[in-house]
Amino acid sequence: MTSVNTAKFSLITIAAGAVVMAFAHWVHVDYLFFASYTILQFIVLATAWNILGGYCGYVNFGSAAFFAMGAYASVFMHKFYPLPVPVLILISAIVSGIAGFGMGYLTLRLRGSFFAIATLALAVVLQTLVVNWDYVGGSRGAYIIRPEELEFAGITINYIEYLFGLMLLLTVIALITARTIERSQLGFGFATIRDDELAAEASGVPTLRLKLIATTISGAFMGMAGAPFPYYIGYLQPSSAFGLEYAVNSIAMPMIGGTTSWIGPLVGAILLGSAQQYATVTISSAVNLLIVGLMLVAFVIIAPNGLVGLVQGWRRAWRKP
Repeated sequence: MTSVNTAKFSLITIAAGAVVMAFAHWVHVDYLFFASYTILQFIVLATAWNILGGYCGYVNFGSAAFFAMGAYASVFMHKFYPLPVPVLILISAIVSGIAGFGMGYLTLRLRGSFFAIATLALAVVLQTLVVNWDYVGGSRGAYIIRPEELEFAGITINYIEYLFGLMLLLTVIALITARTIERSQLGFGFATIRDDELAAEASGVPTLRLKLIATTISGAFMGMAGAPFPYYIGYLQPSSAFGLEYAVNSIAMPMIGGTTSWIGPLVGAILLGSAQQYATVTISSAVNLLIVGLMLVAFVIIAPNGLVGLVQGWRRAWRKP
């Protein structure tokens, strides 16, 4: 029954993605692709963060490190041997997944704030290495020259539209993966760690193994989200790849939407990402972090369990006689 439900959800998600792609192609507004790409990118990041932070309860402040790892893996391969972007996404997933496993093996014996500080230190160390690595541009950054158009199966499409389609596909894969994990034995194991890790260990749950799986999957998806980024902006420098907005948004979006369900990061990313894109156009991108702060304060007061938790509370109250 579970496999049937997963198949239905996968088909619905793929169909929804196809509708979004068709609508964007029909409207054919360049900025719509730029803005939508950013929102989809944050959906993947928020979903990836939630696999470790929401399902397992381990707060990760190193999201920007894995995102940048994927981006600089693309830069490295672009200079070493240029490959298609889908292949770069797979390479970035492998690199970031291995890094996530290594980080988890070294830090997951720490708990609470100690683990969060260790993940933040990872981002600082990695940024220092990138700044001093001249092959990928170092502190001066690296230019990525992308074509204006791409011919695929005899059809010529805009390259930004192509990147948008790849990120949309990656979003679909991330959501299907998160929902499948949530409703599987793996997800139940993650929930026991989140609720009471000591009790889970005493009950024989292999907590370290489960946490390593979570860090690997989470790191891989964050790296995949960063892989097309150099082609999206055309110029990559450490300050943009390791931007504070990636670390902050990847945490804020699941908290606004709700951390215990796959749909929470999706709702939070769409809500917060859309508000930030609107502010970028009408005011300035400098207010994006201010928007994050204001929305976090508002939702901590109004909906401590996120929008999903708030709606679930309303539904339970409505069902009571």
